[in-house]
Amino acid sequence: MARTATVTRNTRETQITLTIDLDGTGRADLHTGIGFLTTCWTLARHGLFDVSVTCRGDLDVDCHHTM
Repeated sequence: MARTATVTRNTRETQITLTIDLDGTGRADLHTGIGFLTTCWTLARHGLFDVSVTCRGDLDVDCHHTM
């Protein structure tokens, strides 16, 4: 049984897509535009799950919508 999920969230401020595979190898494909958030997602390497995150948001205003 595959333990994967993909979630997409679109608002006026952000467009976010996240895919996770709990039985992965620790691969992370991260495009958040926020250095701290990208660093947090690198924990996939230690948890041995695969994650893909793509975020587009109004970072010129602030990063809180994306976070």
